[in-house]
Amino acid sequence: MTQRNTATDSSRKDLVFVDAALAGDQQAYQQLVDKYQRALYFHILKLVRNRDVVDDLVQEAFLKAFDCLGSFNRQYAFSTWIYRIATNHSIDYLRKKKLSTLSIDEPVQGKDGEMQMELTDESASTDREIIAKQRRKLVRDSVEALPEKYRLVVRMRHMDEMSYEEIAEELGLPLGTVKAHIFRARELLNKQLKDRLAAY
Repeated sequence: MTQRNTATDSSRKDLVFVDAALAGDQQAYQQLVDKYQRALYFHILKLVRNRDVVDDLVQEAFLKAFDCLGSFNRQYAFSTWIYRIATNHSIDYLRKKKLSTLSIDEPVQGKDGEMQMELTDESASTDREIIAKQRRKLVRDSVEALPEKYRLVVRMRHMDEMSYEEIAEELGLPLGTVKAHIFRARELLNKQLKDRLAAY
C-alpha cells in the first residue's frame, strides 16, 4: 500500500511539473529532466548498447517529449509516456542506422514533422552535393543564431566531437551545467530549424 501511494505521489508531482512547464516554467522542465535522465540513460543503453550515443538519444527523447507536451494524456503516468518516447526514438535510431538509403545525413525536423531528404536518382551526385551543402548551411546558420554560451557548447559537442567531460574541463564548468546548456541549446536549435524550414 505504501509503495502504491509513493508511486501516486510521484505521478502527481510529475503532473505539477508538466503544468508548470506548459506555462513556460523552464525550471519545471529541468525538474523532469533531473528526475528521469539517469533512468532513461540506462533504459536506452539496453536498447542501443553504445555509450557514445546514449547521452544524445536521451536529450533528443526529452526534446521530443517537451515538443509535444501539450498532447500528453493525463490518464497515463508521465514516466510511462517518456519511456515510450525514449523507446520509440531509440528504435528509430537503430532502424535508420541499419538502413542504407540515399538519405542525406539525418532527417531535418520540420513544421509538419521529420523531412527526409531523399534522392531517387543514385547518379545525381551534383544534386546530392547541393542539397547536402544547403542542409549544412541551414544548420550552421541556426547554430550561429544561438546565444554565445549555447553556440559554444554545441560547436564543441557536435563539430569538435568533444565529450561532455572534455567540454566541462575546457570551460571550467560543472558537468551538469554543460549538459543543461547543451539541452537548452538543442531546444533553441530545434525551434530555429523549424522556423527556417517553415520559411522555405
